[in-house]
Amino acid sequence: MTKPVVSIAYHSGYGHTAVIAEAVRDGAASAGATVHLLSVDELTDAEWELLDASDAIIFGSPTYMGTASGAFHVFAEATSKRWFADAWQDKLAAGFTNSASKSGDKLHTLQFFQILAAQHGMHWVNLGLKPGWNSSTASEHDLNRLGIFAGAGAQTNSDEGPDAVHKADIATAEHLGRRVADAARTFIAGRAAVTA
Repeated sequence: MTKPVVSIAYHSGYGHTAVIAEAVRDGAASAGATVHLLSVDELTDAEWELLDASDAIIFGSPTYMGTASGAFHVFAEATSKRWFADAWQDKLAAGFTNSASKSGDKLHTLQFFQILAAQHGMHWVNLGLKPGWNSSTASEHDLNRLGIFAGAGAQTNSDEGPDAVHKADIATAEHLGRRVADAARTFIAGRAAVTA
């Protein structure tokens, strides 16, 4: 069976979101995908081609002032060349974000990613987890401890470095990577079956 190709297109301002991106990569790789980790603020022509050749693209950015970072917005606008050519039509998409606040309007960033994906005609893969840490017997160490459905969310204190990214958020990001890789494998097999 063909290995799915998953690319993670992300921006990280202070390193926290890079930790989450690496966890998404590890999750997708553990599910058997070929994974490309691409920082959007320094994409080469060859890296744009990797995105074009991917079965799935996972978007990631910190949430700054209620939305994705400026560097990610620059990348999103640059994807218009792909939009004109339908280069990402019917690929899978997913997303993740990090902010210092528990909410931090992370949902708005994930919705920005969803709309970007929809404009490209991509299919959104959600987190697929029930919310954690929402009962008296639950714990901050639960998967999806922040209770986000659209994608993976992380919270890191503003006065701590990347090594302080919460272990449950890292595990949640790994889950997202595995889920996208599994979905991509299913899509590849489905296309092959339809073509046959």
